[in-house]
Amino acid sequence: MTTTEMPKKVKRAPAPSPAYLRIGKRYRANRVDQQYDAIVIGSGPGGLSAAGCLSKMGWKVAVFEQHYTAGGFTHAYGRHGYEWDVGVHYIGDMGNPKNLGRKLFQFLTGGKLHWADMGEVYDTVFLGDDIRFEFPKGQAALTDALKKAFPTEQTAIDTYFKLIRQISRAMPLFSLSKFAPSWLQPLVRKWQAHQLPADMFATTGDVLNRLTGNKKLQAVLTTQWGDCGLPPGQSSFLIHALIARHYLNGGYYPEGGASKIAETILPTIQQRGGDVFTYARVNNILIDKGKAVGVEMSDGHRIFAKKIISAVGTDLTLHTLLPNNLAVAIAKPEQQEQVTASMGHFSVYVGLNKSAAELELPKSNFWIYPNEHHDDNVAAFMAGADETPPLVYISFPSAKDPTWDDRYPNKATIEIVAAAKHEWFAQWQDQTWGQRGDDYEELKAHWQQKLMKVLLEKLPHIEPYIDYVEIATPLSTQFFCEYRQGEIYGLNHTVDRFQQRWLRAKTPIKNLYLTGQDILTCGVVGAAMSGMLTSFAILGLRKTVTLKNAIEHEQPTHKEPAKL
Repeated sequence: MTTTEMPKKVKRAPAPSPAYLRIGKRYRANRVDQQYDAIVIGSGPGGLSAAGCLSKMGWKVAVFEQHYTAGGFTHAYGRHGYEWDVGVHYIGDMGNPKNLGRKLFQFLTGGKLHWADMGEVYDTVFLGDDIRFEFPKGQAALTDALKKAFPTEQTAIDTYFKLIRQISRAMPLFSLSKFAPSWLQPLVRKWQAHQLPADMFATTGDVLNRLTGNKKLQAVLTTQWGDCGLPPGQSSFLIHALIARHYLNGGYYPEGGASKIAETILPTIQQRGGDVFTYARVNNILIDKGKAVGVEMSDGHRIFAKKIISAVGTDLTLHTLLPNNLAVAIAKPEQQEQVTASMGHFSVYVGLNKSAAELELPKSNFWIYPNEHHDDNVAAFMAGADETPPLVYISFPSAKDPTWDDRYPNKATIEIVAAAKHEWFAQWQDQTWGQRGDDYEELKAHWQQKLMKVLLEKLPHIEPYIDYVEIATPLSTQFFCEYRQGEIYGLNHTVDRFQQRWLRAKTPIKNLYLTGQDILTCGVVGAAMSGMLTSFAILGLRKTVTLKNAIEHEQPTHKEPAKL
């Protein structure tokens, strides 16, 4: 088989995911109570984190997920004897017991979620044929490696890490505006105006251009731009700094796969009488006399709660769950226009009939670029002027997960992610998933061949062992996760996005709250932290202190359900 051909063993017929990958209870009207303390719409990390935090404080919470399994972009799926994660490829700093993200997951799961260290190298970047650079664990090791690769740029490298630290230290103050009560907001904004670094609200490209004119160094430093979906000329330096800092102490992977995140949070919600319901589509949020009071399900059933939390993104919340006259109370049209949907993507899922160890698959992720000109490459690709992907990301989950061989002996998996444009597939978006016709399948096959070619150029020895290949387009994300343009990162992480005051937990509609990656940042930890911040906004100062202390020390909160 040549690298431009489809693997001969590709199977197209969908097969259901194993039952153990389906987290949550299937919704039926007679399975839910009529009244809850809180309802959460959406079961991604933000929704589950908010539900888990409130449950730890004694609240009875119902989480409604329209998909067949809970977890949002942390869910996993199975096909033909293989398993892949759809959005979790690695998470940073989970080996540090002092890290707040780690503490939060320990708290939410009762210590049941475990993390596997990816080793000394977590990312490997390829810039054309000129540069291969490995990102080692630890800031000192990374600094030394960068200075060795770019010996004339030592001052720029030192200054870069100084700026990363400044942004990281400023994040608690930035986050305060996301959950502080309205009466405190003017004081918070005044404090932020004097204390937040100016580089927080500059583009990544502008900051790096000020540090160095070496484009290859800039390209290496911005290797992980795919983790937020924007190249450096467009992304806020805030998100770049957070991502870079997040991985300085190495990459980690959930033992047992990404589905373990939702699976281990679920019992916390159930212990207080709540539950996570799947196949549970919410049609709209019920408003009575200006207050959110419940939700109406797709079957017409109505369920009520004292607090309603939307964790499905601002776009779906404003344009589907709420009528327009109420949506504009949260964000006026001109405010909504200042934020845009993030980039769509292809995902290629590869199954191999040999173990990761036998195939010598790395734990390190591959970031493959045609050259150092990230922004120019993205612009050309999105304009259709060049079919060379501006970024191809390759992950090796079966090599990262120490439980994999016990669950799937003599098998391995690979995942490829690349940029895509929703408009390329928009003509098929109203057609049934799996029945979009030959033209759609041919276009998918075209891109699958291109991306498989990139993989096999790096790892040609795996070709005889390819047993299954499947590609997902932005329409798959649109169908399964209900992002209207197939975006995986919600709102674009631009400078304008981080200056939107309306992107916060509490909305102007009484008892209605937002959570998830749109109100803080993308990523599993960013979304989970937003869930924590939303619970702070709901609980008020005194109970927030109790909850925060419990998270910091990973202690229980209430033995008995707390009264609202």
